[in-house]
Amino acid sequence: MSELELAVHHTSLSVADLDAQRVWYQRALGLNNVIEEYQLDEPAVRTVVLQSDSGVRLELIERAGADRPRTFADPLNAAATLGFGHWAVSVRDLDTAFTSITAAGGTPVWPPAPAVQPDTRFAYVKDPEGNLIELIQT
Repeated sequence: MSELELAVHHTSLSVADLDAQRVWYQRALGLNNVIEEYQLDEPAVRTVVLQSDSGVRLELIERAGADRPRTFADPLNAAATLGFGHWAVSVRDLDTAFTSITAAGGTPVWPPAPAVQPDTRFAYVKDPEGNLIELIQT
C-alpha cells in the first residue's frame, strides 16, 4: 500500500459573528488574503476563507441559529469532549505572537512554556468567541 501524500488545506471554524471574527483573524493572526466568500439563503450560511502570506488557511462559517453546546476553559477541558478541541499554528517567535494576539483581543489561556518535544515551546489563547488556538514555536 502506498503512502498518502497529505497536507493541510484549511481548518473550518463555525462562528457566531462572521464579520467580527473575520476582522479579528485578519488583525490578530495576519490572515489577510481572502481566498473565497460564499453565501446560501437556505439554510442561512455565510463563509469566508482567509489565508496568511505563509499559506495557512482558515474557513469561517456563520450559520443562522447555530449554538455552542459547550465552551472549553483550556485544552485539557476540551479533551473531555469528543471532536476537535483546538487548532494549532506554528509561529516564529512565541512570546511576540502571544503578546500580539492577546493585545488584539485574544484571551490568554496558557502562557508560553516548554513543550514535550525538545526545543519546542507552546501557548494557548482564545479568539473573541472563545475558540482555542495553540501557538507552537519549534
